Amino acid sequence: MTTSTDPADDVAVVDLDETGWLIDPDYASPVPEPALRNFFAERLVAPADATDILVYVHGWQTTPESAVKAATGLQRLANQRFEASTTLYPNLATRGFRPWTIVIRWPSSSVAGPRGYRRIRDRAHAMGALNGTGLAAHVIGSLLGYLDAERPDPNAPELLTNRDGQYLHLVGHSFGCRFLCEAVMWAAEATLNDTLAWSTPSSHPFNVDSLLLFQMAAPMDAFSSLFSALPPSETHAGAPVRGPVVATHSRHDRATGFWHKRAEGQLGVGHSGIGQAPAAVSKTRMLAIDKRYDIAELDHRFVSVDASKYFVRGKRVSPAGAHSAHIRPESAHLLLSLADHSR
Repeated sequence: MTTSTDPADDVAVVDLDETGWLIDPDYASPVPEPALRNFFAERLVAPADATDILVYVHGWQTTPESAVKAATGLQRLANQRFEASTTLYPNLATRGFRPWTIVIRWPSSSVAGPRGYRRIRDRAHAMGALNGTGLAAHVIGSLLGYLDAERPDPNAPELLTNRDGQYLHLVGHSFGCRFLCEAVMWAAEATLNDTLAWSTPSSHPFNVDSLLLFQMAAPMDAFSSLFSALPPSETHAGAPVRGPVVATHSRHDRATGFWHKRAEGQLGVGHSGIGQAPAAVSKTRMLAIDKRYDIAELDHRFVSVDASKYFVRGKRVSPAGAHSAHIRPESAHLLLSLADHSR
């Protein structure tokens, strides 16, 4: 793992190797597991006035520089939208909004086409596999657990009238969505926990307030197969996500449409939305930046958001189509709305 901070953008960077483990930038060597917590404490220090922590994991064909550019771009757009339209986010307006972002980077480059897609798909699965040799879920889960333990508790009674705690939001793109889903399933042990804004209860001390998945590179049935343990059931407590799992999709996304179908035999979430899932899937459309998301639209275990109107194509003609067209004001508006309803 390598880390750095950019005070101007309130961003920290974390790098994983091909096994999913952390590399110490000072020694170019893996960080021993017993040293993870101290390493996080030294390298990942949120600003004292941060209200929300965003953890961003990029996807396929993303260079280290592009990963930071995407995350900082989304954060800047969120700040701009909030300053321009505070009335759309009344809870944030009352209690404040200053995000701090951690960018998790991993080796995701390959040749274009089905062969390269399968290669990165297999690497992402190997890096994050819960029951295999993959380490990314362990590392990211440890990171989220550290952040949850260190942030002030936003649900503490003394903070209910004066918001000083930090909310935790996970944002993934493409294959990065898989890492986040695997990481939260890896997560914490269950104990009783009360919640405030979202209606879904959680039994975990470690809780993510929202999980936003842009153009997820996974089969449409991923939430009933690969990630079926995300919601609670009669046999398990579920992952520590007290807010909704929100996934965008666009018919213009060729990476999770044409290429995904050739590589995996079916369309992906990023092209056609969440299919079969262990809980009801609410379907809605991405809204314009001047339209408010009502909590009834988002307060569901799974929300599939059609972004075809806005995710049309990338900046350049690309075989992936609109797969990486998510750094837009409308995306920032959706992220802000989730943060607002988390209060």
